[in-house]
Amino acid sequence: MNIRYPNGKVYNGNGNNKNKPNAKLSAIQYGNRGMTLEEDIDITNKYYLQENIAVIHKKPTPIQIVSVDYPQRSAAVIKEAYFKIASTTDYNGVYRGKYIDFEAKETKNKTSFPLSNFHDHQIKHMRQVVKQNGICFVILMFTLLQEVYLLPAVKLFEYWDRKNNGGRKSITREEIMEYGYEIPIGYQPRIDYIKHVDDHFC
Repeated sequence: MNIRYPNGKVYNGNGNNKNKPNAKLSAIQYGNRGMTLEEDIDITNKYYLQENIAVIHKKPTPIQIVSVDYPQRSAAVIKEAYFKIASTTDYNGVYRGKYIDFEAKETKNKTSFPLSNFHDHQIKHMRQVVKQNGICFVILMFTLLQEVYLLPAVKLFEYWDRKNNGGRKSITREEIMEYGYEIPIGYQPRIDYIKHVDDHFC
């Protein structure tokens, strides 16, 4: 099935497909866990919900179906579809009475995080959230190093603006280590990012 963006470009996975680990790599990188960052965050959010800590969900992306095949009367196969609107960020919800909004990305690069993982409309959305005093950040993972960081959106904006002004097109790992907050990968919850939200946003 082909799914296309509003501009007609074919969707090939999670944003930047070259940075998305395949099943074999994922199994190697996560040992016996075989989990992606997105799956870990989904499980973490379920834990937060069950424990009455926060209500945070992955945003559904509206899709318009344009071509359907009916091989049988009781079955339908979607052949082509389009994203109705450009996606903003992955997750949003409420925590301690405050709106929370964030994006999650991962890379196989060991020394820097490519800014090509983000899009103009995502940065614009995050700027709007920050302007309204919402809690906004990105969760970045270096998959081969098994390192996860929370980086406040205001710091991401600095690196985005640096790129747009002719600077480097990535954030160095050293910059993320200095201005972000490492999140240990645990068991329950797996990616306990709320601790850093408490320390640095609330």
